Amino acid sequence: MNSGQNKSERGVILISYPKIVFLWPTWLVTLLCGIYMAFWGQGADGAIEVTSGTVACCWTFLIVLAINMQVLAFDFPRATSLTLLFVIVALILGGALVVVNFPNVFPSVTAFLKKFHPVANSTFYFFLAGMLAIMYAAVFINARFDYWEVRPNELLHHHGILSDLERFSSPNLRIDKEINDIFEYLLLQSGRLILHPSNERRAIVLDNVFFISSKEKSITKMLGALQVQVREADSQS
Repeated sequence: MNSGQNKSERGVILISYPKIVFLWPTWLVTLLCGIYMAFWGQGADGAIEVTSGTVACCWTFLIVLAINMQVLAFDFPRATSLTLLFVIVALILGGALVVVNFPNVFPSVTAFLKKFHPVANSTFYFFLAGMLAIMYAAVFINARFDYWEVRPNELLHHHGILSDLERFSSPNLRIDKEINDIFEYLLLQSGRLILHPSNERRAIVLDNVFFISSKEKSITKMLGALQVQVREADSQS
């Protein structure tokens, strides 16, 4: 009996994360490049061996970092923006393939690109990956002390080291879901939730909520069931 009550009272947890969480592709590539350089890209004395593999590894890191920074810097709210970006990337990659496979087509461009051989040792990659890992750990630890919980009868805001608590009424709670950036949604299925408690004038805005669609469905289902129970109770009385 008690277990059933605890299960019914369990709420939906909502956490607003900073945008740095979207750098996880850069962190992953950095870690993989560090492993590659540690085992196959350096000599016994730690000197970097400038090979096609080490150069390709660094180019991959730089390209992923550049694309990732675009996600942080700009919003791509519609499919047209995504299509435009894919067209630009396709043109750049196509031009790069032409320059590599047909060097006589653009000899000046080919000669200019051959001057660049970006490389970095494993220490650089591991240091950057470790720094990002520490930031992620701090972000997720902070999230344990600042989050929202939607329950059938109330909206709770847990915050502070001593678990300070704010309570709002959740019946008649109105929810707006916004997906402002298609890339942020693809990376972590995140978006913005706007909560409108019935007894509050100000809206509660939560940015970068992970798995926003499933969260919104769970809240709607829970509050919808509550409204049905209230209406049935009213009709019986």
